[in-house]
Amino acid sequence: MILVTHAVVGAGIARVARLHPVPAFIVGFLSHFILDTIPHWDYHLKSSTKGSVANPIDGDFVIGRDFYFDLVKIGFDFSLGLVLPYIFFSQGMSLVDFATSEILWGAIGGMTPDFLQFVYTKFRREPMVSLQRFHIFMHATRSLSHAHVVGPLLQAGLIAGTVFVCL
Repeated sequence: MILVTHAVVGAGIARVARLHPVPAFIVGFLSHFILDTIPHWDYHLKSSTKGSVANPIDGDFVIGRDFYFDLVKIGFDFSLGLVLPYIFFSQGMSLVDFATSEILWGAIGGMTPDFLQFVYTKFRREPMVSLQRFHIFMHATRSLSHAHVVGPLLQAGLIAGTVFVCL
């Protein structure tokens, strides 16, 4: 699932529950793994290598030309993951208030597990190893990564449904 979807769902849950920022981050973080159980589409990262069937946590990111292009793609996704929750859920609050709101921290929590996958590839120590194993375990066995129309539309629908339910 792309970052913006995780962010909007994490922010929506935190907003509806009217959580303090710390529990909002935790709820967003946990919602990430629940969403990953749903078959979903992900955009391709050229700098990413997959682990083996025997050891799926052996994947890595190769730092090079492709990595920098991937960073632009991820940065855009991350930015939308911050902007859309503000647009959908802030109801005109100032950026200063948004920075300390449950909305922002739910969104950041929703995106953090994917960032920690990158951290894991560079620092293969506990607790990152166990978190990576759990993250892979929670991913849906069926992928929609080759469904370049249906996959993104399903995520757009999930975002729209979250906004509808949480407003």
